[in-house]
Amino acid sequence: MIKTERLDIYPASDEQMEDLIAEQTVPELKAAYQEMLDGCTAHPDSRVWYAAWNMELNDGTGTIIGNLSFKGISEEGIVEIGYGIAEDYQDKGYATEAVSAVVRWAKDQPCVHRIEAETEIGNIASQKVLAKAGFVLTGKYGEEGPRFVYNVLTDEV
Repeated sequence: MIKTERLDIYPASDEQMEDLIAEQTVPELKAAYQEMLDGCTAHPDSRVWYAAWNMELNDGTGTIIGNLSFKGISEEGIVEIGYGIAEDYQDKGYATEAVSAVVRWAKDQPCVHRIEAETEIGNIASQKVLAKAGFVLTGKYGEEGPRFVYNVLTDEV
């Protein structure tokens, strides 16, 4: 578990991920959560790189305000982070707090050599989160939009 000032961040259990899949109404997100669960099943020894990670308020309420994931890990040690926060908790710094903490944790893992992210072109809020967490634009575009890499000048990966 990763603890921050306001959050406990931890990999969801298979049961929690099954619940995420069942309650999801957006087909793309339903498919993404299923892909994560399939990754956990296929790679039980490295499930942290495939699981959805819960972002839970550490105020004793057990309120999960969003989740993030690494979308697997490549043979070269490249991980890509993705995240989402419930609407009621957006614009309060939770995403930056969570992404920053998880990136600090990931960069300390010996198997990780690079941390990347991608946002939709118009998702300025997410781009700001990445910048605050130490990511820089790569100048490349992926399926969703601009690609970012964790800047290792602030710790360069």
